[in-house]
Amino acid sequence: MKIYWIRTQAPRRVLALAKHLRLEVELVEKDLMAGELQAADYAALNPNRKAPLLVDGDYALWESSAIMAYLCRRAGSELWPSRADEQIEVLRWLSWNDQHWDPTVSPFYFERVVKPQFGIGEPDLDLLAASEAALHRYARVLDDHLTGRRHLACGRLTIADFQAASMACDWRQAQMPLHDYPHLLAWLEGLMALPAWAEPWPQAA
Repeated sequence: MKIYWIRTQAPRRVLALAKHLRLEVELVEKDLMAGELQAADYAALNPNRKAPLLVDGDYALWESSAIMAYLCRRAGSELWPSRADEQIEVLRWLSWNDQHWDPTVSPFYFERVVKPQFGIGEPDLDLLAASEAALHRYARVLDDHLTGRRHLACGRLTIADFQAASMACDWRQAQMPLHDYPHLLAWLEGLMALPAWAEPWPQAA
């Protein structure tokens, strides 16, 4: 089983989960700036030309939440629940992340982290200023939900936590205005107690 990755947040959550589950996986780093995601052989496996990508034998799977569910099934882990009612609750937060939280925090992550990392220009300060209202709106939703909770769904760690936390775990570097959301920040800090989450990247990278 192989996971193709680049050093961004969608692959981060997948690598963290694979490490947390102690799965035997070959990790293959792709060079984004060299155009390796655009290569024909890679596009044949992932027509979106993005990472992460899981290949298990003849089976290719893209989209990080689907990959995480697949890894849990392989490991027999309840981070992707076996019960249908719990699956629905996890899916609620996976969907909320993809539709609301990710688009809200992505500008901060891209402008403050990705651009410097890949040398692709200066932060767009006007875009960041325009993004703050939406960030506060959904940070409040998350903070309210996490009042009295340590995890997003099912009363325990699930792939919903990995999915949603990945986009904000670098909130300091990304300069996200999250200081007024103590429950959200406590949740992010709590996940950092997991060794695989705190350091998901392969040592050789």
